[in-house]
Order: sequence, then C-alpha cells, then structure tokens
Amino acid sequence: MVGIVSAMRILGGGLHGYGFTVFFLPVSQDLGLNRAQTSLAFSLARAEGAIEAPVIGYFVDRFGPKPLMVAAALLAGIGYIVLSWIDSYGGFLVTYLGLISLAYSAGFIQTPMVVANNWFIRQRARAMTVVGSAVTIGGTAITPLLSMLVTSWGWRWGAFAAGCLFLIICVPLSLRIQRSPESVGLRPDGDLPAPAEDNQKKATASEPAATDVTAKQAMKTLAFWALAFSMTARVATQSTMMVHFIPLMVWKGMSQERAALLLSTFALLNLGFHFFLAWVADRMNKPRLLSLWILLPIAGLLVLQWSEAEFYLWLFAILYSTLDAAFPVTWATSGDFFGRKYFATIRGNMTFFYMWGSALGPTLAGYVYDRMQSYSSVLWVLMATLSASVLLTALLIKPWRLKVAGLGGAATGQRSA
Repeated sequence: MVGIVSAMRILGGGLHGYGFTVFFLPVSQDLGLNRAQTSLAFSLARAEGAIEAPVIGYFVDRFGPKPLMVAAALLAGIGYIVLSWIDSYGGFLVTYLGLISLAYSAGFIQTPMVVANNWFIRQRARAMTVVGSAVTIGGTAITPLLSMLVTSWGWRWGAFAAGCLFLIICVPLSLRIQRSPESVGLRPDGDLPAPAEDNQKKATASEPAATDVTAKQAMKTLAFWALAFSMTARVATQSTMMVHFIPLMVWKGMSQERAALLLSTFALLNLGFHFFLAWVADRMNKPRLLSLWILLPIAGLLVLQWSEAEFYLWLFAILYSTLDAAFPVTWATSGDFFGRKYFATIRGNMTFFYMWGSALGPTLAGYVYDRMQSYSSVLWVLMATLSASVLLTALLIKPWRLKVAGLGGAATGQRSA
C-alpha cells in the first residue's frame, strides 16, 4: 500500500508539485499574464487546500481512501489535458483551481498519509517518511524530463502528456488501494493474523479500535492544538525559506548560479535526513526527538543571520535542510496520539490551520524585504517562530499524552512516549 501511494506521489510531485513551476513562464507568456496574475493561482490554491482539507478528511474516514484517490487521479489527468487547450486567464484559473489543484490536494497530499497511518503502527514514522519523501523524489527524477519536453515541444504538449500519464498510471494504481489491513485479513505493520483472528477478520474489520479518538474528542485536547500550531509555525517557516531561498543567498552575496547549486544540494540533504529521522523516531519518544531536532534549523538560521562567507552559507543549508524531515514524524506522532479510524478527519482539521502559514509566510517576508531592503528582521522572526514550535512540541512529551489517554487512547499514547 505504501509503495502504491508513494508511486502516485512520485508522479504527482514530478508533474505538479515541483513540475508546475516548469509551466509558470511559458503559460504567462502565452496568455499574456504578469507574474502577479500567475502567482495568484498558487496563492488561491493554498487557500483552497486549507478550506477543503477538513471535508476531504471526513470523506476519507467515511468512505475510505480508494474513492478519493481514484477521483483525484481522474480529475488531475482530465485537468492537465483541458489545461493544454485553454486560451484565457479565466480558463486557466478555473482549470487549475477547479480540477488540478483540487485533485492534487485531495488525492496526492492528504489521502496517501492516511493510507500509511492505517497500515502501520510500530513502523508508522518510517512508512509516513517514505510517502512524504516521494514528492521530492518525483521532483528530482521526473521534473527535469518534463522541463525537457516543455522546452522541446511547448507547454501545451507538456500539459497534455502530464494528463495522459495521470490517467494511464495513477488511475490503475489507485484502484488497488485497500482501506486497512483488517479489511483484507491482515494486521498493521504487515503482521499475519493469528488463526482466531483470521476466523473473525470480518468482525474485526468492522469494529472501531479501542484506542481511536474521534475528531471532536481530539479537538477538545491541547494535544491537538499543540500539534496544529507547531505544524503551522514550521510550515510558515519552511514555505518562506523555500520561496525566498535564492534571493536570500543573493542578499548574502552569493551569485544566482551558486545559490541554485546550493538549493539542489539542500534538496538532496533533505531527502537523506528524512530517512534518518524516521529510523530514529520509531525507536524513541517522538515529541522529545522533534523538540531536539528542530533546534538544528534554528542554529542554521543563526549561522545565516551572523555570517556571509560561503562556507557558513553551506553550513546553514546543511543545518536548515533538517526541518522538512520533521513533518512526516509529526504526522506519525498524531497517529500515535489519536489512532487510525478518524485520522483523516483529524489531519484535515489540522491542515486547515497550518496551510494558512504556508500562504501568508512568503508574502509577509516579501513585504518586509520590499520595505526594508533586508532579510535580517525576517530571519529573527523565523527563529522565533521555530522556537515556538519547539515549545509546543515539548508539551506533547508527557502531559498531553495523559490527556489523550483519558479519552481512551492510553495504549497509543503510552506507545508514543
């Protein structure tokens, strides 16, 4: 199951997550759009993702991941094919927001993490990290090929080819998704059922797990809000840095070419840290690990604030590239606290909050730089934001585990600690 959803995310990440940047300038030039008009679509997509997340989560918990992923693969494929024919800004917005972005957020971002959470408990962090890193792998392996196609044949043929790949590859893959291991007579983590369990597998599959916490119960705990706002702080920081990475390096005196090389190195380090942290996270207290881990990107920001020599800029990149690896472990922590049955709805509710950080962070950073012609104050704010994330995550080490235990999640919460 993790292999299937990861394969879909590799393709989706390569063709859309990273790949849509390939279409940015050609679409703008062909349709006569300025940068602000084209960028608006991306900002609206972020807002759309925040608004739809709770609804998507509810439907995944209600009907399972397969219907959402099949529909998303179909919509993404049709959306890119339609995109290859549009000739107006209005048509571009309707296609991008109404088909492509809607499908990608629902079927390639939200739902795959639910599959990983449903199928794993002991190895949950590693499973989620494999799924989480798939988008980066797609950006590394597939986006350059898409760029070559767009350069050689034009963006319309590139969009048409992307749509066909979604339909030919992702639709058949999505049809193989199973809701949970219990639904096919297995247990989480790939364990085989004991004979008694095998005889009662249908009954087991239909019964809610004793450690599951409902979405309404979860939202009454400080654990939920600590996770949600800790994630918001990290997403706002990460999005701001990714959008302004090259301008920041140029502000520090690095050439654009060297900054682009540093960015590619940043992405490769990011991928390596993902798997290292996941391996450690399944063996110790996840909130304690995250609280210590986030100190590394804070140290990187301090290095960037106080230094301009290229050696220190590379040191910053190494330290800061650790931040993205914390996201899958955070979702694994959420699964440890709240269980599997209502995870999609709980994740969707959290996403409603943290996606606004992704939309607002880069915009505010750009506004501050335009006013002050310096990123110095932006870096101090980013450090303060990550420090708040550390404090919020530290709250989960023990007290809120007991809060969740009081709602019936004792076994899961104790496993997390």
